[in-house]
Amino acid sequence: MKVLVTGGYGFIGSHVAERFHKEGYEVFIIDDLSSGKLNNVNFKHRGYQLSVEDQKCEEIFSSNRFDAVVHLAAQVNVATSVENPRQDAKSNVLGLINMLSLASKYSAKKFIFASSAAVYGTSEDVPLPESAPCNPISPYGMSKWVGETYCQKWRDLYGLETLCFRFSNVYGPRQNSIGEGGVISIFADRIIAGQNIHIHGDGEQTRDFIYVEDIADAIYRASYSQLMGVYNLSTQTETSVNSLIRLFEELHGTEPDLIYQGARTGDIHRSVLNNENIKKDLDWTPMYGLRQGLTKTYEWFRQQHSASLEITHQAPNPTSRTRYFIQVFKPYLENLLAFILISWLTLSQWDMAYSFIDIKMFYITIIGIMYGNRQSIMAVALSVCLLTYQRLLNGHELVSMLYDTDFFFQIAIYLCIGLVVGYAVERKNGKIASQDIEIKELGEKYEFLNGVYREVREVKNELQQRIMNSGDSFGKIHSITKELDSLEPDEIFVSTVNVIESIMNTRAVSIYIANSNRDYLRLVAHSMNIGEETAKSLKVEEHDYVGRVFLGDQIYVNRELKPGVPLMVAPVQRRGETVAIIALDDIPFENFSLYYQNLFKITVELVSSSLSRAFSYVEATESLRYVEDSSILTNEVFQSILRNKRMAKEKLNINYSLLVQSGHVDSLRDFSHKLKGLLRETDYIGLGAANELMILLSNTGPEDVARILERFAERNIFLKILEEEVTYG
Repeated sequence: MKVLVTGGYGFIGSHVAERFHKEGYEVFIIDDLSSGKLNNVNFKHRGYQLSVEDQKCEEIFSSNRFDAVVHLAAQVNVATSVENPRQDAKSNVLGLINMLSLASKYSAKKFIFASSAAVYGTSEDVPLPESAPCNPISPYGMSKWVGETYCQKWRDLYGLETLCFRFSNVYGPRQNSIGEGGVISIFADRIIAGQNIHIHGDGEQTRDFIYVEDIADAIYRASYSQLMGVYNLSTQTETSVNSLIRLFEELHGTEPDLIYQGARTGDIHRSVLNNENIKKDLDWTPMYGLRQGLTKTYEWFRQQHSASLEITHQAPNPTSRTRYFIQVFKPYLENLLAFILISWLTLSQWDMAYSFIDIKMFYITIIGIMYGNRQSIMAVALSVCLLTYQRLLNGHELVSMLYDTDFFFQIAIYLCIGLVVGYAVERKNGKIASQDIEIKELGEKYEFLNGVYREVREVKNELQQRIMNSGDSFGKIHSITKELDSLEPDEIFVSTVNVIESIMNTRAVSIYIANSNRDYLRLVAHSMNIGEETAKSLKVEEHDYVGRVFLGDQIYVNRELKPGVPLMVAPVQRRGETVAIIALDDIPFENFSLYYQNLFKITVELVSSSLSRAFSYVEATESLRYVEDSSILTNEVFQSILRNKRMAKEKLNINYSLLVQSGHVDSLRDFSHKLKGLLRETDYIGLGAANELMILLSNTGPEDVARILERFAERNIFLKILEEEVTYG
């Protein structure tokens, strides 16, 4: 089974992911690492460093069909939500909408959303039940309240099973000082480091502290339950800050220095959540008291503090600074060196020999090509300065140069070359940079998709290996289901028991067929070792699981292990209607999984196909199966059904009784109509070898026959039981 935990590298998320892993789930994590840490999760999993609002998340959902999605990723800092509500809404609202949409689109079985006690606001009418009015005082609380509404609407609009948990103050290992429950982590960190503890107010303000592993336990158990809606998740225990300090003093052994400060504006004095509903509906209760949870939390912080003291801080690397300096100033240095060379050539005898060549234009062009607009303008400025100095050396007056058109024309040429070349190069560099960014983005997308592809390939190879090596291979299934190749429904029912027993590794299979009114089910076949306590008929409205399977056309799994209810029940369908159900009991624990649930579904679909073919054959040959103008089976057909009943008796110990008519019957048509209301859908009237009228009672033992004969006698129908069966055919 697969679970997706968003924010799975964070404080609560890592504990939730770890719990699912211990329960045998395949764990997937989406986390942008804004507050989470990769080293929080050290077991085998698949992780993706993405924001929950990122569109790439769809690739993860489309490649993996999740049984549960636990949405814990969020911006959890109340102060940050006040300072930047836009960012808070982006993560907590848009991210949630993206996850809900994908969970619905790709048919996740359960969606669990982490809400908060912050939705209640400043209400101190404790303990607060779920029905208490919500009046959040921060954007963080508002985003959580809105999130609950989205979850409810997704359940109403799209049928997604959503569950919202309002956490009280969560604490435990791996927590940092960010978030509503950070007071314990702050106190632990400061006490261990020997620092002062600052307390806002008088310290008598109370909170409802819950240990993180209790949160993980509730989320795991809720993931496979029928629970939906909104629930508080808390201990319903009120603890003051001063009491918390005293517990820390006992753990640390020394009294910390306390500094009491003024109470913060808007701070809630009392906060306790009522947890009666979750305890009743989920049969859950917190396992850790505050002292026990605090001890484990303190030990974790103490170990982290000891480890941090052993880490030596590395000195800054001068190589990186040198590299940065060279990268920034290299173009300017090369420009100056090139200008010095040009100046020497211009003022030397070489320039006089080649006076028809203005090498300053080549200098401007080359620098512009190499470094772009900024350096080309600098080259133009330096060239103008060199040209001015050159003219002064040749005896020109500075004032006269202001009226020299040739001088200004030459400057204009320099400037034109610098601007054109620089602009062209800048444009080219801009396109290259844009293409580099696009290539990088495509490369990242390729790496992401390639990673998803590799994971899918790994899963595919693993499944192929499992199929090849396991006893549930499709080859075996095909071989076993060849037994279903029959055109007689009764023979298929008997064969189905063998098929299900072999594939599902169970010896407790029961098959019930529906009557014409679809309100009763009759037992038609069962495993050899099923005793007399198995019901021979079921009324649909009296059994909840029967109604859910029969009317809802879905496989029922008894995850709550309700007594007297099969572990798995699946519908057998024909033309879109349920005609029978197959019930399994006594399933090995390791087979009580989604894999075997799907295996059961596939096998029952094969049974449905075989039965549809058999029923169609019976309908097509109806005129040949019955004596004309009656519901009495011909001798040949009746013998075939009787052989199937004998086979069921030998293989599965399914009883049947054979009755024969005493005396002569004037009209077969009248006799069949007379019997019609007295027989069940699973009973048969037919002609024996000597054309005597016989009645075959399915799943009926000798102890039931006397009562049946009396009921017939009341209608002036006299029958007797055939004690020693005659071999027919």
